[in-house]
This record gives sequence, structure tokens and C-alpha cells, in this order.
Amino acid sequence: MNLPAATPLSDLAPTLERLRAAQAANPPDLTQRRDDLLRLRAAFKARQQDMLDALNADFGNRSRHESLLTDAMTVLSEIDHTRRRLKRWMKPQRRPVDWLFLPARAQIRFQPLGVVGIIAPWNYPVNLALIPLISAIAAGNHVYLKPSEHAPHTSAFLQSLLAQVFPPERVAVALGEADVAAAFSALPFDHLFFTGSTAVGRHVMAAAAPNLTPVTLELGGKSPAIIAPGYPLATAAARITTGKWLNAGQTCIAPDYILLPHAAREEFVQALKAEVAARYPSLDDNPDYTRIINPAQYRRLRDWLDEAAARGATVLPLLEVDAEQAQAQRLIPPTLVLDAPEDCRLMREEIFGPVLPLVGCDSVDAAIDYINARDRPLALYHFDLDRARTERVLERTISGGVCVNDTVLHIAQSSLPFGGVGPSGMGAYHGHEGFLTFSKRKPVFHQARLSSMALFKPPYRGLADRLVKFLTR
Repeated sequence: MNLPAATPLSDLAPTLERLRAAQAANPPDLTQRRDDLLRLRAAFKARQQDMLDALNADFGNRSRHESLLTDAMTVLSEIDHTRRRLKRWMKPQRRPVDWLFLPARAQIRFQPLGVVGIIAPWNYPVNLALIPLISAIAAGNHVYLKPSEHAPHTSAFLQSLLAQVFPPERVAVALGEADVAAAFSALPFDHLFFTGSTAVGRHVMAAAAPNLTPVTLELGGKSPAIIAPGYPLATAAARITTGKWLNAGQTCIAPDYILLPHAAREEFVQALKAEVAARYPSLDDNPDYTRIINPAQYRRLRDWLDEAAARGATVLPLLEVDAEQAQAQRLIPPTLVLDAPEDCRLMREEIFGPVLPLVGCDSVDAAIDYINARDRPLALYHFDLDRARTERVLERTISGGVCVNDTVLHIAQSSLPFGGVGPSGMGAYHGHEGFLTFSKRKPVFHQARLSSMALFKPPYRGLADRLVKFLTR
């Protein structure tokens, strides 16, 4: 496949102005928005094989079923959820008026912001580009998308798909490397939406600051899983295996490390081994196990494992892989790390790969303290049969989202907002929250023919004086 050329930097600002002028001249109404989403659904559904081919080309091997589940089903579901509810979301909301101002009326109206910029990452390059785009289109905006340069085949697919669905003055796509992304971040959008690492998120926010561009940052971090005393370890192993080794761990909400009682560690290791062996009998040409996206990410993970091992950690691959094959295919098997030093990079930074440290922690309260001593995570997973302890974890920890007795499934709930807190992000989207993120919630006060405020005007004597004294009593 011949990849399209990068977008010239000189084209970025004129494209934004074209999008803005078209949106201001003809803001999409309900009919247009629903039609846009319906056409996007039809085109996307018809081109699923193109999407799968592009993802496979970028990853070297991307599990077909995981791609259909995480990058196809999620997009189709979000379109359906949004189209069914959009009319209700767009209706002005009546708000009560304080008694002093009766018989006036108040309401909230929802208006598009204008042009939304979206910067998408490489790990779920379709889902994390199209779901914010769906929300922005539903809110009546025009969109300028910058897909990831690390998934060039998928970025080309997105450009082709969106050109098939939308006129160029409604949705545009910028392609290119880091220089294009940096210039894109500095454009004066009406809202800028970024998904990626915390480190890059800081640069995006700094680039947006001179224009006072509002930003939504969907970042990451070290999402912990707590296994409480007494929870069935086989069940925890099965559910953590699903969440951790999906997309070979290249998931922003994958469990990053496990907190569990010291006495349970060996049994839990054996349960994980059994789960992984059942799911991946071999990694030789296994189509169900995804590869690491590129050589740089592969080298990073290998270096972090080597550092941990050199400093006394036990690195425990759960499957055997030939070293030459692993390097040639960017293949890292599901791997546990035991007794890693707290200051090694595996324990300080988001892993973003199929590597899972286990940390001994003999009580839920100790696990809470461990989590609270670190940056607030994007996700938190708690496995427990004790409702009181579970409630304690929910009350005493702060994270972007929580799954109780499972992993990652909270992101698939269109009725729940998805977003981080602090270093794991700011703002939220999905479903109604996405519509609100890309809308201006405009308060409107309608004065009645007779206004009670007519009593309050100089000279303040008589009734006005008595009313002021009453209201400030």
C-alpha cells in the first residue's frame, strides 16, 4: 500500500480557517448530524476489512478478534448510542429561577463550539480517533483530525474513510510526524482533544495555552489492581489476564501492577500461568497475540525488563519464545516481574506492554496507602467479596474510573464518562459526556413582561430599602 504524503505545515492554518468558516456559515442541525453519523456508520461497516488490514500492517500482527472488538464494535456502538439519544441531548433544558426573579424563565442551550482538533494515539488508532469525532459531530462541530504517525497504514485508512463520508470543509485529516503534531497542537482550535502519554500531554497543553484553547487530555499512568484477602485467585487471574494481555498490554487502562497478599503470590502466579497457557498454547505465528507496535517500543520494554533483572527482580515469562523470533517479530510474551525495586522504571512509569509486576500488600488499607502515595491513576481495579472493604477503596482512592471484580469493562459503557484525573488526564467523553464536552452550555435568562427587579432602582427608599434589608437579614 502506498502511504499518502505528510500534510505540509503551511496547509494547517488555512485548513482550520476553511473548516471554521464553513461551520459558522452553516452549523449542522439535528438532521445533518444524524445523517453524518449514519453515513459514517455505513461506510465504516463496509470497510472493516480495510481497517483490519491496516491495523495488521502497523502492528505486524494485530489480533483480528481484538481489533473487531476494540476498534470496530466500540465505534459502531457509540454511533448507535449517540444517534438514538441526540435529539433529547440537543433540547434546551429548563432551569429554575430564584423566587426573587419570578416570573422570569431560565434555560441551558447547547451550541457547537466551532472546530474541534483531535489528536489520536497508536494503540487503538481507530477507536480513539473516531469516538471523539462522533461526539464532536454530534455536538455540531467541524473536526480536524491528526492520527498517529506510529500507525501510518491506519492513519491512511482513516483519511480515506473520512473523505468518503464528509466534505472537506466539515472534516479534515492531517498526516505527518511529530513536527506536524506539534504545529497542529498550536492551532487556535475551539477545543483540542488529545489522547496519549502524560509526557506528551504536557507539551500539548503548553502549545494550546497561548491561544487559551480549552483542552481535554486523555492520558494514562499506572493503573493498579488490588486482590483482597479471600478473593478467588483463579477468577482474579482470568479477569486480569483478559484486561492485561489484550492488545499485548498496549492499553492505557490495562492493569499496570497487582497488589496482593504475600501468601497468595505463588498461587496467583500459577493461576496466571494456567490462564495464559490455555489462551495462547504457543506464540509461534499465533494470530491471537498482538505484537509490539514498533522497534522503539520493543526496545524500551526489553530495556526495562533488563534493568529490573539486573537489580534483583525475578523476570518470569509465562510462555517460551525464541529470542531471535521475539526480536524479529517484536514479540514479548506475557511476563511477570517479582520483587522489582520501587525506583526502577517498571515501577515508576506506565508500562504499556505485556509486563505485569506483582507487589506484596497484606491488607486492603495498606494497598490504599500504596496507591494514594502515587499519582492518581486512569483506572483502578478492586477484587473483593467484602462490600465494606470495597466501599472503603471507592471512598478513599481517586482515579479516572473503577472496575470492581473485573478489568477494563468500564470503558465499554456508553452511559459512563471516560476520563482521567490529574496526571492521568482532564475532562471526559463517551456518550452524553462527549456531547457535553464539545458543546457550549449557554445559560439564557428570559425576562418576563413584568419584572420584580423594577422595584430595585435608585433612589433606594421606601419599599426598595425594606426589601434590601429583608434580603440581607
